[in-house]
Amino acid sequence: MTDFALELRDVRASYGRIEVLHGVSLAVPPASVFALLGPNGAGKSTVLKVASGRLAPTTGCVHVAGTHVNGAAPERLVRAGVCSIPEGRGIFPNLTVAENLRMMTYRGSLTAREIEETAYARFARLGQRRTQLAGTMSGGEQQMLAMARALTTDPSLLLLDEISMGLAPLIVTELYDLVGLLAAEGISILVVEQFARTALAIADYAAIMVGGRITRVGQPQDVADEVSEAYLGGAA
Repeated sequence: MTDFALELRDVRASYGRIEVLHGVSLAVPPASVFALLGPNGAGKSTVLKVASGRLAPTTGCVHVAGTHVNGAAPERLVRAGVCSIPEGRGIFPNLTVAENLRMMTYRGSLTAREIEETAYARFARLGQRRTQLAGTMSGGEQQMLAMARALTTDPSLLLLDEISMGLAPLIVTELYDLVGLLAAEGISILVVEQFARTALAIADYAAIMVGGRITRVGQPQDVADEVSEAYLGGAA
């Protein structure tokens, strides 16, 4: 059997004395989109922190492509093909689009020209904005830039945290269309999303998380009926 791109086995994690994850288990198959859904405070972003090495689990195991990685530094996981786009995007607002992309030449063997060509091929809008300061672009364009930078690392596992936050529905649809294309290219994707319908539309698998626990795992049609209940009656 092919190793999972990412597997968490009975993971517990804490901030100080406060335990946030209470025995979380999930597995992301290769070349798939796995949506982790749930209300604010469910622990979704903490799962991504554990998966990216930014937070060590107190108990349980984390495997990337079949390799046990508990305690591995984020830099080691990046070299192993794990790439994370945190909520907030993390771009350099006082640099231009092209300068933001060129910063990625310090992390690999690609030239600035190669990085820009790849980015503009996926995100034509960024090519139109290449000399514009990133901080003056729309939220959707900034998210595109964050994703373009991440993809220069040629990741095998992409961790996405609330990429729809604060964006217009049309832009969100465009971004999630790209997520689906990336999975078709062979990239495994774990996406944390508060707006469930958006993620379920392109997900291969999904899990509902409430109160630091996974309450349901399955294909999108298997979990759709429980989404509204998990969101405490809110819009899903």
